[in-house]
Amino acid sequence: MFDKLEIKGSWNEIKGKIKQAYGDLTDDDLTYEKGKEDEFLGKLQQKTGKTRDEIVSWLKSL
Repeated sequence: MFDKLEIKGSWNEIKGKIKQAYGDLTDDDLTYEKGKEDEFLGKLQQKTGKTRDEIVSWLKSL
């Protein structure tokens, strides 16, 4: 996912921005493991109520 998203910056910086936008997300929710992109996106979908495409677009904009 992250290769596709081409996320710029460090992951800790991005996690901080995500937590600012969605304060109810925990560090466990934002744990990214290579090869588990679908699980990561699924957690974000459940917590935010957004679609996968909305999340991917939002992450690309960070």
